[in-house]
Amino acid sequence: RTQKGSMKPVKKKKTEEPELEPLCCCEYIDRNGEKNHVAACLCDCQDLDEGCDRWITCKSLQPETCERIMDTISDRLRIPWLRGAKKVNISIIPPLVLLPVFLHVASWHFLLGVVVLTSLPVLALWYYYLTHRRKEQTLFFLSLGLFSLGYMYYVFLQEVVPRGRVGPVQLAVLTCGLFLILLALYRAKKNPGYLNPASSDRSLSSSQLELLNRKGQEKTKGFPGTDTSGSLNNRTAKDDPKGSSRMPAGSPTKAKEDWCAKCQLVRPARAWHCRICGICVRRMDHHCVWINGCVGESNHQAFILALFIFLLTSVYGITLTLDTICRDRSVFTALFYCPGVYANYSSALSFTCVWYSVIITAGMAYIFLIQLINISYNVTEREVQQALRQKTGRRLLCGLIVDTGLLG
Repeated sequence: RTQKGSMKPVKKKKTEEPELEPLCCCEYIDRNGEKNHVAACLCDCQDLDEGCDRWITCKSLQPETCERIMDTISDRLRIPWLRGAKKVNISIIPPLVLLPVFLHVASWHFLLGVVVLTSLPVLALWYYYLTHRRKEQTLFFLSLGLFSLGYMYYVFLQEVVPRGRVGPVQLAVLTCGLFLILLALYRAKKNPGYLNPASSDRSLSSSQLELLNRKGQEKTKGFPGTDTSGSLNNRTAKDDPKGSSRMPAGSPTKAKEDWCAKCQLVRPARAWHCRICGICVRRMDHHCVWINGCVGESNHQAFILALFIFLLTSVYGITLTLDTICRDRSVFTALFYCPGVYANYSSALSFTCVWYSVIITAGMAYIFLIQLINISYNVTEREVQQALRQKTGRRLLCGLIVDTGLLG
C-alpha cells in the first residue's frame, strides 16, 4: 500500500513479541507447554483422582489411564535447579529405594533370603520384557547395575573390612577393579558406531528412493542405471568376509535390505537399525539394557572388557567376603553351608549380599559366554536372533551355539 500523493510504500510496524520471563529454580515448562511449579506436583491430576476412586471402589483401571498417570508423574517429578527445575527419570528411583530394603529384609532369616533373592531376578526379567515389548528406553537396569556396584562395595567396607581379614593390598585390588569397571562402562556407553545420514552413500535415484520407501509393496521392478559395481556392491573384506553367502548387490531384494527408510541412508554390510535408539548402527550386535544403548562396531571391545573385569572383580570380592564370614571353609562349601551366619546381623547381611552378587555374576557370565561364542563363529547376536526367527539356523550344545547358516 502507498500513501495518497506519495509513491513510497508504507512500512508495517513489527509487533514486538514479549520476552519470556526467566524461570526460577522451582519452575518448569510442562509437557503441555505451560509454566508450572514443583510445589504443584499433586494438583490438577484428573487421571490420578479417577484411578484412586476406582481403586477405592474396587473397580478395574484401564491400561490407558495407568499410562497417562505414569506420564504425568514422570513429567512432574523434578528437582530444583538453576534456570528451571530439572526432570528426573522415574526409572532411576526404584533400584535406589528397593534394593537396600530387599537385601536387609532378606538378611533377617534364611527363608526370607530365599524368597527375596528368587523374586528379584523374576521381577527384573518381567520389567525387561515389558519395556522390550514396548520398545522403550529405560535407565532402570543401568541404575540397578551402578547402584549394585556401589552398594556392594559399601557393605564390604562397613561389614567385612572391619573384621580384620582383608588387608590393604586386597582392598586396593578390589577398589582398582571397581574403577576399571566404571572406566570400561564409560567407554562402552560412547558412540557404538552410529551411521551419519550426511556421510552415507546416496547413489540411488529419487525414483528408487520412493520405490524403497513404499510400504506393503511386495514386488519391485529392476532399477534402471544401477550398476552392480556401485555403492551397494562396494563391500570390504573387513565388513563381509564371506560375501558369497549374501545376495547380489544389484538385486531389488538386496537393495531393500540395505536401505533404511527411517534414517534415509544405505546401510553398509551387517549394519542395522535399532528400533529402541531410533538410529542405524554399524555391525550392530544387540541393544544392551545394562548400558542403555547399542553394542556395535565401536564399543563392542569395551563391552566385552567391562564384562570380563566385572567377572574377575566380583569373584574376587565374593571370595574375600566368604573367607571373612565363614572361616576355615572353601569358597564353594561356605556358599552353601555356613553355620551361624544368621546369628549376627552383620554377617547375615554380608552373606545375603554375597548371594545377590552370585546371581548377578552368573547372569553376566552367561552373557559373556554367549558373546565369546558369537565372536568365535564371527556372527552377531542380531544375526543369531534373525536366523532363529526365520528358521534358517539351528541350535547346538543346548542352545548355547546357533548355526546361522551364513558362514562356513
